[in-house]
Parts: sequence; structure tokens; C-alpha cells
Amino acid sequence: MEYTSGTSSWRQAVRRITEALLVRRRPRPRRTWSWGVPVIFAAAGLLFTTSATTADGTDLREDQGPRLVELIGEQQRRIADAEERAARLREEVAAQTDALAGTDAPFAVERRRAAEQRDGVGLTAVHGPGVTVRLDDAPRRADGSRPIGASPDDLVVHQQDVQAVVNALWAGGAEAMSIMGVRVISTSAVRCVGNTLLLHGRVYSPPFVITAIGDPVELRRALDASEGVQLFQRDARDFGLGYAVVVEKDVTVPAYEGSTSLEHAKAIR
Repeated sequence: MEYTSGTSSWRQAVRRITEALLVRRRPRPRRTWSWGVPVIFAAAGLLFTTSATTADGTDLREDQGPRLVELIGEQQRRIADAEERAARLREEVAAQTDALAGTDAPFAVERRRAAEQRDGVGLTAVHGPGVTVRLDDAPRRADGSRPIGASPDDLVVHQQDVQAVVNALWAGGAEAMSIMGVRVISTSAVRCVGNTLLLHGRVYSPPFVITAIGDPVELRRALDASEGVQLFQRDARDFGLGYAVVVEKDVTVPAYEGSTSLEHAKAIR
């Protein structure tokens, strides 16, 4: 049996207790959010500061509607200027053509042949009996409400509505036609952008007016027989859309004054 002095035993006991109290704690794993939160706050502060500086007291989410209207107006003015220049150039070409036809017999013959085809392609104004069809959006109610069962799309004139009227009038034997006072020819395309009509590069707002020359009885019969026109007539009764047909004793359809060049074509196989 080994003998240990009292002093040594106390020293060992104190050392053991001290070591137990001074055991090093394992380092806790450093969590990502502990350093990510300050970074997020710093970025948010930078964003708020940049927004305030950029706004400079104005509304950053300003309504772009007026700007869009301005852009449309500018484009319409450019188109009008281009059409005016094109008209002047056509007059100059016609004048030089007349001068050349007086001195060149073969050219004069071809010119007469071309003149005979002008009526058929819509390059001359024509007049006679016919009908005028007027399509319009439903009027807005004072309280902003809509008719029962109507959606916003039910209250405006769509591209297919105008096309239905045009196709029905052609089917009814129309000899000439105009939309919004613009002559419709074989290459005319009826397109709607929103609730506006795009025809030959120009934009028109409702009401849309379509005039056709032909037998008024046959034209009205064709309109009433068209399924697309019948659907519009139903919505006109139910939701207040504008639909009116006026018989014309003598109405004039102007000549087409735009370009007759074919820009896009696809061969039928």
C-alpha cells in the first residue's frame, strides 16, 4: 500500500477540480445568418438611398399612359407626312408619264391598257347605291358598372367583328368598299390593336364605319345571314354595343391612294 502525504493529496484534488472547471468549450459552428443579416441590411439601405436619389422627389412608378399616347401621335404624324410626300411623288410620276406617252406610241398603248384596269383594282373613285354599317363600343355607365353577365371584352368591337361585316358585304355582291373613308383593296388587312383599328398603317378609334356600294337589299340580306354579324347583333342587344345599318341611295367610295406594291406573299402549293 502506497502512502501519500496529505499535502500531496490536496494538491492533486485541487488540480483535478481546476482542470475540470477550465475544460475548453468546443467552438460552436458559425451560422450563415449571423453574418448574412448585416449584409442584407446594408444592401437594403443602399437600395433605399439609390431610389431616393433617383426619384429626386418624383414618383418612380409614374403612369406611362400619356407617354404611349404621345408616341402614337408622333407615329401618326410621321405616317401622315410620309403619305403626303408619296402623293406628291405620284403626281410627279403621273406628269412625267403623260409627257412620255405623248412622244412614245408603244408606251401610250400600255398606258391605256393600265388605265382600263384602274377601276378593277380600286384606283378610281366610284359612287352608287349601297349601305353604311356602323360598329361602336358599348357606352360606359356613370357608376362604372357593367351589364349583368358581361366581361370587359364583351363591351368593345373586336377585329373579328369588323372582318365579319366586311366578308358579309363582299359575299353580298359589294362592288367597292371603304373603311373609315379609306378604300379597301385586295391587299387590305383589317387588324385591331386593343380597341383601335389598324388599316394601311393608320390607327382609327371607334365607331368603325364601313361603306359598300352594291344592291342594298342583297347587302343587308348577306349581313343578316352572317353568323359573325349575328353574334355581334346579339351582343348589341344584350350589352349595348352599337350596330346600325343605313341604306344609301348614292354614296361615294374614294380611290385608293396608298402603295400598290406587294410586300409579302406566299405561294400556294
